[in-house]
Amino acid sequence: MVNRAHFVTLVLAYRLLVSFSAEAQHAKESYVVYLGSPSGGDVEAVRASHLQMLSSVVVQSDEQERASTLTQSYHHAFEGFAAELTEEEVAALSGHERVVSVFRDRALQLHTTRSWDFLDAQSGLHAERLGRRASSDVIIGVIDTGVWPEAPSFNDEGMRGVPARWRGVCMEGPDFKKSDCNKKLIGARYYGSQPGSTASNTSLSEAAPLPAATGGSPRDTVGHGTHCASTAAGAAVADAEYYGLARGAAKGGAPAGRVATYKVCTLGGCSSSALLKAVDDAVSDGVDVISISIGMSSAFASDFLSDPIALGAFHAHQRGVLVVCSGGNDGPNPYTVVNSAPWILTVAASTIDRTFQSSVVLGNGNVMKGVAINFSNQSLSGERYPLVSGAEAAGRYTPVSEASNCYPGSLDAQKVAGKIVVCVGTNTMVSRRVKKLVAEGSGASGLVLIDDAEMDVPFDAGSFAFSQVSKDVGAQILGYIIATKNPTAVILPTEDAKEFKPAPTVASFSARGPGGLTESVLKPDLMAPGVSILAAAMPSTDKADVPAGKKPSAFAIKSGTSMACPHVAGAGAFVKSAHPGWSPSMIRSALMTTATTTNNLGKPVASSTGATATGHDMGAGEISPLRALSPGLVFDTTTKDYLNFLCYYGYKDKLVRMVSGDAGFACPPGAPSPDLIATGLNYPSISVPRLVSGKPVAVSRTAINVGPSNATYVVTVEAPSGLSVKVSPERLVFSKRWTTAAYKVTFESAAGVSKGYVYGDVTWSDGAHSVRTPFAVNVV
Repeated sequence: MVNRAHFVTLVLAYRLLVSFSAEAQHAKESYVVYLGSPSGGDVEAVRASHLQMLSSVVVQSDEQERASTLTQSYHHAFEGFAAELTEEEVAALSGHERVVSVFRDRALQLHTTRSWDFLDAQSGLHAERLGRRASSDVIIGVIDTGVWPEAPSFNDEGMRGVPARWRGVCMEGPDFKKSDCNKKLIGARYYGSQPGSTASNTSLSEAAPLPAATGGSPRDTVGHGTHCASTAAGAAVADAEYYGLARGAAKGGAPAGRVATYKVCTLGGCSSSALLKAVDDAVSDGVDVISISIGMSSAFASDFLSDPIALGAFHAHQRGVLVVCSGGNDGPNPYTVVNSAPWILTVAASTIDRTFQSSVVLGNGNVMKGVAINFSNQSLSGERYPLVSGAEAAGRYTPVSEASNCYPGSLDAQKVAGKIVVCVGTNTMVSRRVKKLVAEGSGASGLVLIDDAEMDVPFDAGSFAFSQVSKDVGAQILGYIIATKNPTAVILPTEDAKEFKPAPTVASFSARGPGGLTESVLKPDLMAPGVSILAAAMPSTDKADVPAGKKPSAFAIKSGTSMACPHVAGAGAFVKSAHPGWSPSMIRSALMTTATTTNNLGKPVASSTGATATGHDMGAGEISPLRALSPGLVFDTTTKDYLNFLCYYGYKDKLVRMVSGDAGFACPPGAPSPDLIATGLNYPSISVPRLVSGKPVAVSRTAINVGPSNATYVVTVEAPSGLSVKVSPERLVFSKRWTTAAYKVTFESAAGVSKGYVYGDVTWSDGAHSVRTPFAVNVV
């Protein structure tokens, strides 16, 4: 029998739960209300219609309250608004006849010199001659953390006047004046976050606390946006360096192009409703290319009509703007790629032929090679430091496994003070940065980390002596410690290692396909340099980042698909400047079909694991911007292709019509049917998500000749054993430039073939051009 006290407790708990539930229903959060294509009308009329829609669901509020509830209004490339709403109001709006979707402001993440020279060298073409074809009228919009306008990469010396078609603005703030914009940095906007709701903000990869607002200035206070903008279109800067490292000329992919920045993030976070507003403004301002190094976590992917980046990118593409996005840093596991909508150019990250070596010299004279960026004052001619393993330096009552991993609080400061400590990376929950802070905080003079993971991405330890070595090298160091009575070592400052081979390789962090929402489109699309990239930055105010006796650097070295994305945006702008009449999908096609799949040893590009990279690792391959200027053939994926994709994916006719703005559009016969996506989408790659033995799958493609007249292309196929790939016809004849030719690729698997994805390619050649389309086929 339940006693009275227990009964009363249960009743109180129930009432409290009901109270919390009621409060949750009436609590306001920031939501985006997406209405599809713009309905037309001036700004005030559109805003008034949004307020009127709000008034139909927001109860007991006057006009002023409704106005404060509305936080963003979208009306250029697409229509919709962001507002503070309760769950009840969201439910009511979701049923409105004009509404396509309603979704929360989601938590997204920022995906965080020689690279362009490396790409030019890999192309085998004459960069200077081809580069003269580039125009200065192309405009890249960078949606990120803002810009540091004083960076030399944004110098406009020698540039012509701002293109007359530019309609953007240079917004002012307490630390940013209109005069900070110029003929290179032609526009700068910033956006406030939604008040009163942390859910409206997006988080950075460092998971920092979220601020109440993004700040009233386009100025970059993080460094990420400045780095990305200069990578995409920075002016050439001679003798750029990062405290003596990576010295050389720094330039963007479109060094003659213009930059406009849209600040939607700070160190504390980003607002995804502001990101949508930034896309809307960028399209209206007149940009040609949009670069977005932001995305959702792969663990929380949403459908295409509830994804702010996918929605904004679709309407930008409708209006002729190429949208390039980072694929995410959740690799190397499969199904981690994000920003995978087919109208987005999705980018993976690769290494270049440069790394940063930090050698460990043992007391016996043996030199152990490691990787890292450090500016320590240790040297061969100076003091030798005692060498101790983390296991030997464990604090009282601390498990050896924790001390071995430099787990926070695990080291005894008295045992490591003034010594170089050696730790391992068997606990993946403790990052390199945390291990470094633990060692440094315990008074150690340096840290040697034994870990094979992320060795392709040198860690920047600032002035603290740090080196990461492989497990094989680490075993030698630990053996030396065991065999020596008083082991000593020094960790030398970092040195450049140029012409490193093999390169490129797929970066370990780079997200892999297939896409989580659909496997009918091969993602990522392309790969570009994203490891240890030197580009402009805001000067650091952290003394620990600046070597003794040095001034803060105007450049920084960063890694991530965030860095790969603006490489492709710059390359896309470069192609656009040479071919201003090409559509976004034609530019993407040119970049994909001319991408390279071999490294600087002439062998197939490898993944970070050492295995040959597949289409799900690198897409079509590493970009080759110079080759993309003359692709021979291109595949133009039209807006109708994308609308049919939405139909096949499962969206109803009415919703697709609202998205398209075409009242007469009707979904094709057979929709919805995910299996039909791969067969009809005119994409420069092929993905067959299900191939059953005895049931062939035929895929159609249509190519446009953008090369010389009277061209004949002959096909070759590279396919794994057990997979039959037949192309019909085997020759494509083009009498004139801009004519088209269609063909079919039929896939069939033999009985007993091993299950899972297999890879290959279909290549068309006229002797001068090689047009490669990779494929991925899942044999089930």
